[in-house]
Amino acid sequence: MEKKKVAIRVKKLEKAYKLYDKPSDRLKEALGLARKKRYKEHYALKGVDLTIHQGETVGIIGTNGSGKSTILKIITGVLNPTNGSVKVNGRISALLELGAGFNMEYNGIENVYLNGTMIGFSQKEIDARMDEILSFADIGDYVYQPVKTYSSGMFVRLAFAVAINIDPEILIVDEALSVGDVFFQAKCYHKFEEFKNMGKTIVFVSHDLSSISKYCDRVVLLNQGVKLGEGSPKEMIDAYKQVLVGQYPIPGEEHEGLLDDKDIQAAAAKKGEGVSEAGGVNGKNLVTEVSDTVKNPELLEYGTKAAVIEDYFIRDEAGRKCSAILKGGECSIHMKVRFVEDISEPIFAFTIKNIKGVEITGTNTMVEKAFLESVQAGSVKHITFTQRLDLQGGDYLLSLGVTGYENEDFKVYHRLYDVMDLTVISDKDTVGYYDTNSKVVVS
Repeated sequence: MEKKKVAIRVKKLEKAYKLYDKPSDRLKEALGLARKKRYKEHYALKGVDLTIHQGETVGIIGTNGSGKSTILKIITGVLNPTNGSVKVNGRISALLELGAGFNMEYNGIENVYLNGTMIGFSQKEIDARMDEILSFADIGDYVYQPVKTYSSGMFVRLAFAVAINIDPEILIVDEALSVGDVFFQAKCYHKFEEFKNMGKTIVFVSHDLSSISKYCDRVVLLNQGVKLGEGSPKEMIDAYKQVLVGQYPIPGEEHEGLLDDKDIQAAAAKKGEGVSEAGGVNGKNLVTEVSDTVKNPELLEYGTKAAVIEDYFIRDEAGRKCSAILKGGECSIHMKVRFVEDISEPIFAFTIKNIKGVEITGTNTMVEKAFLESVQAGSVKHITFTQRLDLQGGDYLLSLGVTGYENEDFKVYHRLYDVMDLTVISDKDTVGYYDTNSKVVVS
């Protein structure tokens, strides 16, 4: 079997930044006037090893601040590493900060030549690609106008078209496939799949776990600048969900010794996305007693508080608390409710909305005929809704409520709108909100 050639090799990569308490400390350091160390070192990357072979599509995932964008910028030469080495075999096109090399006074055509020259193309090579670039951007006669007159949508369309049509051997993508309107996004993903089918090497950073699952052959998980592991998309997405709640497991025999490193131990234990060690978000508890699930700090909360939702979380089919569920898998929505007053036949409910605010689905205990009892003050009830999730891949918002009727009047005791995010991970999306799971036969 022919051994694949290495496209990118990263060894013991580190990137440290100096953090100063005040600007004068930075100035003294620069002028050589500081008698003592006036900065703290922050490692955006620490001891990362990575090998990517030609023709591979490798995804990099992790929480905000994990070092994903930093490693891409070092690979593309935008940043210099503090320590370690990077070797790249092949011409790179990077979709990092779209349009970063554009001159706002030049028109679109002039900027195409400017960017092509910066990448290393001759005028003849750019001429040969010009029609394809302009067709992909599809901004009409605006290409003859100064870029400073463009809308933000036209700007990114042209920048993306230039970057994607220069026939690179290695494509570096950082959250750049969601630019423009829905039709342009579809065109971007089609081009991405075309590159993959042509056997190009692709390094892909995204928070869109469905895209990671669909396109990537292998996934690398970073957290707090440390590489926690690499493996199949499913394995690393499962591990990422555990990182979010500070429950990253000790690796098996195939990773034996990985957690002997103190930096890796700290990164594995650290909760991501601003979650404090005590639970809650950014150190602030949202309700009386919260679990360690990531929650929305800007949720809408109201009601008489005759009953209070004290805790809430989602579990996947493996029983782990998380906010990312594989499409078609089973999940359960949990809430803990404490009763401050006697309530006759309370109703417990959940609703799932898309990010535009459209209610997609939901149910309650009255509709399900699951609980029709009265509850006394001081009681605590634990409610679990379990269901198979056939929503299309994407991000959704979960809302919870405790309501009821008093003398035929509807009462809201406690409602929490948009309390937490629910991400559905999918490698196959059909039309609409739900997958009907059709069985297809062609004869």
